[in-house]
Amino acid sequence: MSFTAARSSQERALGHVAELASGPPLDPTLRVTLNFHPDRLLRGKPILEAMAEDEAYRSQFVTGTSNGGLTAYRGGDRWRWESRIFNGAYDEAPAHERPVYGALNFRRKHVGGAPRFGSAHFRLTAGTLTRTTFCYPDSCLEPSDFGVAARMGLIELALADRQDALDDCIEAQVHGPVRPGRDAEALVLDPCYRGTAVEAAALTLGCPVEWHPGFRLEVEELLRHPGYRGQEYVDLGAQIAVDDVLTPRIVGDAARTGHHDLQAIKKVWHCLARFGAPGKVADDSAAQAPTEAVLAPDTAADTADR
Repeated sequence: MSFTAARSSQERALGHVAELASGPPLDPTLRVTLNFHPDRLLRGKPILEAMAEDEAYRSQFVTGTSNGGLTAYRGGDRWRWESRIFNGAYDEAPAHERPVYGALNFRRKHVGGAPRFGSAHFRLTAGTLTRTTFCYPDSCLEPSDFGVAARMGLIELALADRQDALDDCIEAQVHGPVRPGRDAEALVLDPCYRGTAVEAAALTLGCPVEWHPGFRLEVEELLRHPGYRGQEYVDLGAQIAVDDVLTPRIVGDAARTGHHDLQAIKKVWHCLARFGAPGKVADDSAAQAPTEAVLAPDTAADTADR
């Protein structure tokens, strides 16, 4: 596909969603964040090293990997969701022209707008907002409410909704290349990666590196929540813990051993992200954190692509 055709696909997608959007302009101080796990492998290579080589953050259609479901192929769920939302604008587009996914950090969380997808996040520049579309709820739930920077009524919907802390996000789709050295204000990492190969690789990306307060979950606390994702994931979390503690680095180390099902490791991460988040008590208002009794062990958002 030529540059002109690619630009046309992106413009058609943005234009279609703009026609569906309503509400006031987006607060220009808000940011889109791209959450991911910074210690995972991509094609056998550390993901940050792969990003440094590509000089880009790629979608599941390119990488074939995801922190959600793997459905980014013609006729797959992610393909169908994009076809619906963007009115077929990308149906014939090559993989590298498709948007990448993140979240609008409308609650201004230190850990980014969608920590269910990873402990690290790129905080994108204000300039990327004009080429970003938004939906609420997640695209896997076939939403009917959409937004763009000029018309953003989704924040009011999200604030009025009653969601678990990991589902409390406004999905963002960033159209056009996302290059860390140009499009990211910072890569924000968990402090468990200080002094590691992750930090060293992060420093080669061309954007500032910052640190959030950190995820940390004691096994004693983990054992109190078997109903969140399931007893087997609590047991797995207790098994891989080091000195009765889970951190993103410990979960990542377990993921790379090849000894555990990655979907099971993902559920352990959900437990850590949900119950070991920095400032969890302050962040967990009743409006966004219903009791475990009303939470399904799995949610549809687990199939979403990031």
